[in-house]
Amino acid sequence: MARPKVFVIFYSTYGHVHTVAKSVQKGLEKSGNVDVEVYQFPETLSDEILGMMHAPPKPDIPVITVDKLTEADGFLFGFPTRFGSAPAQVKSFFDATGGLWASGALFASQHGGQETTAMTFLPNLAHHGMIYVPAGFRNQNLFDNSEVIGGSAWGAGTVAGGDGSRIPTEKELSIAETQGEDFAKFAVKFAAPLPEPTAAAVATKAATATKVPAPVPAASTAVSSTATETRKAQTAAPAGSNLANTDSKKPSIFRRFINKLKAC
Repeated sequence: MARPKVFVIFYSTYGHVHTVAKSVQKGLEKSGNVDVEVYQFPETLSDEILGMMHAPPKPDIPVITVDKLTEADGFLFGFPTRFGSAPAQVKSFFDATGGLWASGALFASQHGGQETTAMTFLPNLAHHGMIYVPAGFRNQNLFDNSEVIGGSAWGAGTVAGGDGSRIPTEKELSIAETQGEDFAKFAVKFAAPLPEPTAAAVATKAATATKVPAPVPAASTAVSSTATETRKAQTAAPAGSNLANTDSKKPSIFRRFINKLKAC
């Protein structure tokens, strides 16, 4: 019986992942139960760009091709992170595996992973400080199991089929329209300017800013006593006093964000 064949496929700009891949290869070979082949992902950057990045020359290791994948029984992939996801070189390679997916050569899914695509894209938004707004399940077509329907709570979508011949259905387009409507409402609410502070709030802020701080006692026991008395005064302060209204200052950026989410 032939031993299983395992491919170790890596992408490494400066050699760090390549070093790790060598240890992975060592562990595989130590088991004595599998045949191991090592490859690297194709480079998409030009030599000029790599030179500007001060990247060392690529190792003398064969570059993997899409057709070669069908020869392996298992894969170990290694690559650096880019915005919490795989680098463009790895994504570009897997984008070229559509033919294998369509033929089921490496097994296949019904719609190519619409939900996981949205989920794994979130790190890109997070690194740019963007807010992700899911579609949810407001459109009832998402509960329809009588036919294949693209889209999910993560967002609208369509299932084009392995050969791309299937066009978006009315139900899929309805889900997309609902998402557009809901997103417009959220965008309007989030982009709306905050109300100007009231005259009372401005006066309170000015009074707080001009208040002269109390002198610091010399003895540590006096400091503790003064702090205790201050806490008591704050607890017992009437609703209209400056002590009770210190929160009437302009809210922080985080608090403003939370208030807008509540308004949605």
